[in-house]
Amino acid sequence: MVEVQLDENTKVPSAMLIAFAVCTTLLVAVHMLALMISTCILPNIETVCNLHSISLVHESPHERLHWYIETAWAFSTLLGLILFLLEIAILCWVKFYDLNTTAAWSACIVLIPVLVIFVAFALHFYRSLMMHKYEVTVSGIRELEILKEQMEQDHFDQQQQHHHGILHPSGLQIV
Repeated sequence: MVEVQLDENTKVPSAMLIAFAVCTTLLVAVHMLALMISTCILPNIETVCNLHSISLVHESPHERLHWYIETAWAFSTLLGLILFLLEIAILCWVKFYDLNTTAAWSACIVLIPVLVIFVAFALHFYRSLMMHKYEVTVSGIRELEILKEQMEQDHFDQQQQHHHGILHPSGLQIV
């Protein structure tokens, strides 16, 4: 796609060529950025996975840099794939403009439902991940509330036992 061969006498509008150049540049740049972020962070994740101390996990760079990891994922998967589909559409126009515009329109017509399905799946997948994260968080909060209630009940029981029977320093129980 990057090494597309065009005739010097092409009738492709310059705006379409500019769109192709910009889309190709963005596509490569987005994937290079995602690759760079992944390459920098992956060794840290592997190192932390081999550690046996839970306290060191929270000190790991991948915990502090989670925003970059999520950005790399979004760039590589969502934005990168959308740019790739857009690149295919523009490339079809650039290659077929002089030969047959029906072929270019056909490619766009095929790509539209693919793009709709892709975006629908991406939104569904992201929503599912967020719902799972929400449910795990709610479950964790419920467990903490139960633990808090148990601790309060244990404290209350200890208070009751302490008030019902107090030991005197001499060893005698005062009731």
